[in-house]
Amino acid sequence: MPISERSRTDRHRWAQDRTAPPDLRLGGGPSPGLPGRPGPGLATTRADLVVARHTVRTSIAEYSLVVNGPAEWGRRGLGEAIRDAVAELRAIDLTYSPARPESLVSRLRRGEIAADAYPPLADLVQRCAAMRAATDGWFDAWAVPGGFDPGGLLKGWAVERAAARLRAAGSADYAVLSGGDLVVQGRAPHGGPWRIAVHQRAAVPRPNEGRYPINRTHPGGTPHAPLTLELTSGAIGSSGVAGRVDHVVDPHTGEPARQLAATTVLGPDLSVADAYATALYAAGPAGLDWFPTSNGYRALMALPRPARASV
Repeated sequence: MPISERSRTDRHRWAQDRTAPPDLRLGGGPSPGLPGRPGPGLATTRADLVVARHTVRTSIAEYSLVVNGPAEWGRRGLGEAIRDAVAELRAIDLTYSPARPESLVSRLRRGEIAADAYPPLADLVQRCAAMRAATDGWFDAWAVPGGFDPGGLLKGWAVERAAARLRAAGSADYAVLSGGDLVVQGRAPHGGPWRIAVHQRAAVPRPNEGRYPINRTHPGGTPHAPLTLELTSGAIGSSGVAGRVDHVVDPHTGEPARQLAATTVLGPDLSVADAYATALYAAGPAGLDWFPTSNGYRALMALPRPARASV
């Protein structure tokens, strides 16, 4: 599917009330105060609401799911919806993870199969090719050691597929996240929009523009309090917010990208937002020349903290 053809749009606003605790944290998972408990446990928070939280780790990433539904769903109904989503995440891991020698991606890297041998694999390859074109080559799944590696969007694609399973099961209120990437739909367990903490230094968003300005760090490099984004539908992809160092490579030089401290992209599709975030992190401020302003995606950048002067 061409990346411009998306039926789902994000509904968001930057929260004015900074005192309310966030439900989700980019790079940190669900807030500890969110109803429910980690793992496969379920918790009823109100007489008319059941909330479930589950965490699963694969060779690709660790994922967290938060789902709330009407009481008539019961523990069994909510549990079945989560099991379907977890099964999808595990299937993607087995089938596409570059870390698994017998996955389709590993076999493609070794030249044992063609990219069009399996339709889902062909779709993944086409998505990577579309994002390479859309980012002027700054997202390039082929410019990595060992050949094709879709890691820059595979995690986001997996989260989107898990979210689709939840929707197919009838869920209208959920969050699926992994590190600095997430998809949300509907309402959080407290009844309002999902409140998401975005840890960016001195960011000043301009919601009416197609992109947000490059952040200016506070004098002395002091981190500012995280921004809080309220979201009822959409996805956030990011690079750098989880604290990993040298995790993105400049595809043109092969060297680690270090122009930015973090990038965050908001939009309707997580696999696209994830790839944009990776590409912007690699390109730095020059990436704003090709980053779109008309297809529903918004970007936020954070400059590295300036080095302290020696005395």
